[in-house]
Amino acid sequence: MKRDLPSSLLMAARRSHGASSWSGLLFIAPFLLCYLVLLAWPLLHGLWLSLHAIDLLSNLGRWVGAVNFVDLLQDEMFVRSAGNTVLFAALCTPAMVITGLALALALNRPGRATAILRGVFFGAGVLSVTIVTLVWRLVLMPERGMLANFAHGVGLDSGAPLTNEWLALPMVALATVWWGIGMPMMLFLASLQQIPQDVYEAAALDNTSRWRSFRHITLPAIRHSVVLVAVTQLIAQLQVFGQVQLLTQGGPNNSTRSLVMFVYEAMFEQWQLGYAAAGAQALFLLMLVGMSLQGWLERRAGKVSS
Repeated sequence: MKRDLPSSLLMAARRSHGASSWSGLLFIAPFLLCYLVLLAWPLLHGLWLSLHAIDLLSNLGRWVGAVNFVDLLQDEMFVRSAGNTVLFAALCTPAMVITGLALALALNRPGRATAILRGVFFGAGVLSVTIVTLVWRLVLMPERGMLANFAHGVGLDSGAPLTNEWLALPMVALATVWWGIGMPMMLFLASLQQIPQDVYEAAALDNTSRWRSFRHITLPAIRHSVVLVAVTQLIAQLQVFGQVQLLTQGGPNNSTRSLVMFVYEAMFEQWQLGYAAAGAQALFLLMLVGMSLQGWLERRAGKVSS
C-alpha cells in the first residue's frame, strides 16, 4: 500500500511551487513592463486620441467618436496616400523577395569573392536614409546624374524621373530595394546553408536539372523564410517615410505621398492630433492585415508540407 505523505511535506511542496511561480514571473517582469509601457499603452492611448478632437494649444479635447475615421474616408488626400502606400509595398515586397533570393543563390558558395560581395550588398543596409537619398538624388539628377549620362550615351532622353508622376514612386521603390536588399539576402543565405548537401548530390546522381532541384528541393526547404521575408518587408514598406520625404516631398502631384507622411503633416503642420491619430490607426490596421497574412501563409505552408 502507498503511504500518504505527511501534511507538512505537502504544504512545503505547495510553498515551493508558489515560490517558483513567483520567481518565474520576476524573470519575465522586465519584458512585460517594457511591452506594456512601450507598446500596449501607446497603442491604447493612440486609439483614445483618435476618438477625440484635441486642441493642442489649450490641451483640451472633446469626444467625437468615429467622426475622425469618417472624415478620413472622405479625405481625398488620405485615400491617395493609402493607395500610394499599398502600391509602394506591392512594388517593393516582391522585388525584395525575388532579388534577395537570387543574390543568396548566387552567393551561397565558399570563397573570398563571394564573402566580399555579401559584405557589399549587406553594407548598403547600414547606411542612414539621408545618405541613401543623397546618393539617389545624384543618380537621378536631371541632365547631369548617372542615369542621365547613361541615357545620353545610348541616345535616349534622360528626363527627370523624380518629377514624373508615373515614374517617381517606382524610382523611390528602386532606391528602397537597393538600400534594404541586404537583410533578405542574409536571411535566405542562412536558410540555404541549412539544407544538407547530400540531398543535392542525390539529385545530381539522378540527372535532375537545376530548375527541378530548385523547385522540388530548395523552395520547399526555405518556404518559411520566404514567408518571413515577404511579410516583414510588407510591414516595413507600409511604413515608408524617409525616402519619400527626402526624395520627392510627396510629389509630384501627391503621387508619392505615403500614409506616414500624411500622419506627420496632419500632426505637425495642421496640428490635428485626433485626426493624425486616426490616420495612424488606419496604418496599424494595414499592418495588422499583413501580420494576419503571415499567419495564414505559415499555416498553409505547414499543410502543404505535411
